[in-house]
Parts: sequence; structure tokens; C-alpha cells
Amino acid sequence: MNSASSYPVPDTLFLWYLGDPKLPVLVGEIKLVVSLRGVSLRYAPGWLQSGFPLSEDLPLIDIEHMPREKETAAGAVDDARPDRWGERVIRLIEWPPRLSLLEMLFFAGDNRFGALGVSQSRDVYVPNKTEALPKLADVNAVHDVVRKVIAGESVSEKFRRLIAPGATMGGARPKALIEIDDVQWVLKFAEERGSPDPLIEHASMTLAALAGITVAETKPIKLGHGMAVAIKRFDRAGNRRLHTLSANVALKSAGSSLSYPALAQLLRRRGDSDGSINQQQMRELFRRLIFNILIDNTDDHEKNHVLLLTDSQHYLLSPAFDILPTGHALGYQAMDVGKEGALSDVENALSMSSSYGLNRHEAIAEAKRVSGIVDQWQSHFAKNNIDKNTIAMLANQIDRPHLLEQRSSF
Repeated sequence: MNSASSYPVPDTLFLWYLGDPKLPVLVGEIKLVVSLRGVSLRYAPGWLQSGFPLSEDLPLIDIEHMPREKETAAGAVDDARPDRWGERVIRLIEWPPRLSLLEMLFFAGDNRFGALGVSQSRDVYVPNKTEALPKLADVNAVHDVVRKVIAGESVSEKFRRLIAPGATMGGARPKALIEIDDVQWVLKFAEERGSPDPLIEHASMTLAALAGITVAETKPIKLGHGMAVAIKRFDRAGNRRLHTLSANVALKSAGSSLSYPALAQLLRRRGDSDGSINQQQMRELFRRLIFNILIDNTDDHEKNHVLLLTDSQHYLLSPAFDILPTGHALGYQAMDVGKEGALSDVENALSMSSSYGLNRHEAIAEAKRVSGIVDQWQSHFAKNNIDKNTIAMLANQIDRPHLLEQRSSF
């Protein structure tokens, strides 16, 4: 049993802000809302006096902020929950007697994504887990634990420290958290032994960087069997933790649609007071959209876009992550693109170029820039050790006529 936890988890827990982990600040209490199968938030008096709204739907007023939808937590608290893989880890390793969202928030532990933490005490921040993270030398042992989780096998107490359930948001891929040279990285594994998926993500992310997209740093990691990819955490800055919002929470809390144009407008409204920085951010979001369309990444849902909150309460796009061809040839993106809804079409993206502060000529220039880079995808993937058979398989989607015609139109 974990030393910081007791069973069962009570129906009221306490939310803390860990911008400086050495000086935790009580945000308020979070409570199980049985009727909604969700979690509410009530700010503590101290946070009401000197804190900030965690998201736009959580203003600094002394009320119980309720979740907007069933099976969610109120506002930004929902982004403190573990992703789908993390929930899977919690179910197998923690075996909580109740599997409510409140339990998931608690068992996500101290290494969760963002700058929020959950404790059973209002007086002192005591997270569920405090064990030291595994190091690069431990990757094969970590991989063994991950494979046990995938298989639904029990994991002994000795090895439970090797896996952290709360390091990312919105993903189902097998992953763990490790330290490389005292910096935290998320380590992603293949679903099956020998799968090239991790290398595909590394190749796609580095290709996106060539297209003028700020991406999270990645590096291939060799395992005893196969490969993994390490992604450097961007919700950490030295010893500080950064408050983050998924586009899902940020757009819903602003009453906006879940779309790329709406996200661009949110950046315009809540972005840096320096207009040139806002313009750069909106242009980059447009480039990300075009890249996702042309590389056939249709898993670009609203939890795969993250905003960082600055000290001056402005929003900045986080580095891009989870960019890789899904290989489904769906023909539509996960979020709306333009006037034709979610249709995966560059012309559809151009139809609302003004939302990004771009006129049509400027938007076409941006799309042409991205298209020229995507044209090089096969040689770039080959340089990044993607085998010929995998490239041929991916070409069935990325180079199918619908996308080839769009790339050749510039």
C-alpha cells in the first residue's frame, strides 16, 4: 500500500497549485458529485484573495463550481486527471475499491501533467506517490512493467515505482515517465513488440519542425526488444511546473466551438499583449493544421492541443506533440477545420484564414511552405530508420490521390 494513501479515498479532497513545488499553495477543495459522476471545485479563501482563475469558467468567486458535463471535473481540474493509459495503470496497480473520477484525480499522483496536485489534506500537500522516477538505465525494466499492464498481469510492489499514471493528457498509448540527465521525459512504447510506431512519431515530429512548427523534443530510445521514443516534458521549466489547459477545457470554458479557427481566436483574445507574438502563434496554429491534414494525422483532437498559462495570465501554444500519420484515411480531422466542418482539405482550411489573422495570399504561402516539407516525408522517414515496408504502407494513406493533389496544387 502507498504510504501517502488510505482506503477508501474520501469524497472531499484538496487541490494544490505547484508552480514552485517547494512552496505548494492550497487552491481549494474538490468534491465528488455523485449525480454527475464528476468533481466540483470550491476555492479556498486564500486562493480567492491572491490566486488566479484556473480557467475562464472558474472565476474567483466563493461558490461550488460544478462540472459542465457528466463524468468530468470542473473546468481546468479536468485536465489534472490521468489520460486513458493512466487510468488503465491505476485500475491494475492501485486497485481502488471505487473507480470514480475523484479516485482517478488522486491516484494520478505528483508527476501528473501541469501544475496542479491533489492531496487528502488541506493543511499540507501529500500526493499519492513520491518515489523517485526511473532513469534511462531502467528503460528495459520499465518496458517489462508496461507489457504487464498491456497484458493485464499483476505488477509486484517492487516494480510499481517504475510507472507513473498521470504524465500526459488525452492519450491511450503505453507510456511511462523517466529522468534523463535530471530532466523528465515521457517514454512511449509500441502496442506490440517490434511495432515501428514510436519511430514514426519521432520522424513525424522532426519533419514538422522543418515546416516551422515548434515541437516537443523527441529522441529514439533503444530497448532490449524494439524501440521507444522519449518526449521531453514541456509542462516543466527547470524546477517550476507550468499551468496548462487543453484546448478541450479552454474552448469549452470560453463557450467556443471545438475548432481550429476558434482556438486561433482564443489565442488572439487571451494571447500575449504583444500583437506580434499573437500573430506568430496564430500563424503557427495554421501551419499545424495544414501539416496534420497533409500528413494524414486525423487524431488531432482537442486534448492534443495544449495552452500554457504565462505569469501574466496570457495563453501560449505549447510545443506540438502526438503528431504522426494515423493511417486511417478518414478524410476528416478530429476538430473542425473551416466552412466545410472537419473535412480534411487545405481549401477548407483556407476558407477561414482570416481567423488566423491571415489574408488568402498569406495563408496560401504558409500552406505552400508546409506542403513542400511534407513532400519530403518518405526520404525524411527513411533517414530516421523507418523501414521500406512501413513507408510503403504509410504511403497508401499519405500519398493517396486526395492528399497528393492538394500538395501538388501549390
